[in-house]
Amino acid sequence: MTPEKFIQNKAAEAIKALYGADVQADTLQVAVTRKEFEGDYTLVTFPLLKITHSAPDATGNAIGQWLVDNVPEIAAFNSVKGFLNLSFSAVYWDETFAEIAADEAFGQLAPTGKRIMVEFSSPNTNKPLHLGHIRNNLLGDSVSRLLKACGNEVIKSTIVNDRGVHICKSMLAWQKEFQGKTPESTGIKGDHLVGDCYVAFDKMYKAEVKQLMEQGMTEDEAKKAAPSLKEAHEMLVKWEKEDPEVRALWSMMNGWVYAGFDETYAALGITFDQVDHESETYLLGKELVQKGLDEGVFVREADGSVWCDLTADGLDRKLVLRGDGTSVYITQDLGTAERRFAKYDLDSHVYVVGNEQDYHFQVLKLILKKLGFDWADQIYHLSYGMVELPEGKMKSREGTVVDADDLIQSMYEEAKKTSEESGKLADLSEEEKDKLYHMIGLGALKYFIIKVDPKKTMLFNPKESIDFNGNTGPFIQYTHARICSILRKATVAFGPADITTDLVPSAKEIRLIKLLGTFPAKVAEAGAALSPAVIANYAYDLAKEFNQYYHDTPILREENQGILKFRLELISVMARTLRCAMGILGIQLPDRM
Repeated sequence: MTPEKFIQNKAAEAIKALYGADVQADTLQVAVTRKEFEGDYTLVTFPLLKITHSAPDATGNAIGQWLVDNVPEIAAFNSVKGFLNLSFSAVYWDETFAEIAADEAFGQLAPTGKRIMVEFSSPNTNKPLHLGHIRNNLLGDSVSRLLKACGNEVIKSTIVNDRGVHICKSMLAWQKEFQGKTPESTGIKGDHLVGDCYVAFDKMYKAEVKQLMEQGMTEDEAKKAAPSLKEAHEMLVKWEKEDPEVRALWSMMNGWVYAGFDETYAALGITFDQVDHESETYLLGKELVQKGLDEGVFVREADGSVWCDLTADGLDRKLVLRGDGTSVYITQDLGTAERRFAKYDLDSHVYVVGNEQDYHFQVLKLILKKLGFDWADQIYHLSYGMVELPEGKMKSREGTVVDADDLIQSMYEEAKKTSEESGKLADLSEEEKDKLYHMIGLGALKYFIIKVDPKKTMLFNPKESIDFNGNTGPFIQYTHARICSILRKATVAFGPADITTDLVPSAKEIRLIKLLGTFPAKVAEAGAALSPAVIANYAYDLAKEFNQYYHDTPILREENQGILKFRLELISVMARTLRCAMGILGIQLPDRM
């Protein structure tokens, strides 16, 4: 039971006893006491004056005195102008800690019965994953874990953008400049080889634009008239007509990319429950376009293109089908959304997509509403800020990106270097060390990205992320390892113990119990905001509090066995809570570092 709920229940009893009035406990207003006042939690007494027929302070004093006299968990009170500030006794915190310690699933909220799909990653098969994709994947994965911790059934999904002009650009470049080259013949990871083709196309295209401008065209005219771009569009038309040669090339190159993606996902610890491919869903969208035409939601222009006029809603006219009959992004998103809600009976659908697509999702929801789908209101766009480097934004077509595979490897190397310099791993085998380096490197990467609120643009600094001090993943990992070390030494020195006691905790220990007790509320807060950053920063606060407690309290030098057992249980629960919190972020905590 939360402290707020406890006070609501006891205050309702007090009101019944003092004034003979029955009040619903959950209607009473209780909040954490403001820092400038003495107390733990505050009951707002203003709404009760019509029952008590007394002044605010008199009402507060009467209820406060009844609670102190009749509820051993309440130690003291003070009433200030309609606010009753209550202080819990050590008995309450001892009982609270006993409940927390006994609940192995503490922090996991009760089942809601809701089914939520979270779509993330959704890469294009014309380039490897990069740092921007990493933020998307880590947010999507941690949001999925968070919603599950909030009691929901969660389906992790992705849609692979495996068709379109951008895919044809890489295919065309391979035909012109890379033909015959394969991942096996070049030793280049498949997604990287296709990405090289995409960069090559951009160089070829820019050269053509420059040449056409030198011949007298404007820049806009040259960009539209460039031969390579026209060829890419022609290839897309052939693909949609299932041209055997184009389809064979498409299948071969996509196969290279899928294999590369799988390696990167495995390195990040990312999995999906449902994988869709745009090549299989865009036709669903075409059926909805016809439905919209039949119902007058869409209009067909003279060139054959189909549009939805959203100007009356404060938006623009939106193209949903090109004049040549090919689909655009919104086409397949419409069809995929309809199929998912129907197939999985979803209560809501979260799209983890960068804020550059805010307008796209406004349009998607609005068109779905116009097509008569009421569940469109249950679509949520988790719009996150871009990841930037000191040099500025990344551009895939120009090859100026931080490659995901290179970044993961560099984090491993940095973790190895930092760990070896500490000189504390001499007793570990090489296999154990290697596993630890991967755990630290990945933990550093994940935490550094997830600790930033999703809505904010972030600047990525690899060296800062691996620091063993400060608000970093390795700091929390090291804190957990330190607790495990203390518990191992205690087991060796004193033997396995049934560490339960009725010992009254100290002020420092009450501070820790308070923080532990807020974990379920933090999970609920993070889930409501779709912000794993709330959990990341809670874990950091808990790790900081442990380190201060450990600095001030000689745990293993305590001679009183009762006190020792209590403290061992306290730090054991802290370690368990850190594992649970960091587990929501997809981060493993080592037993030793």
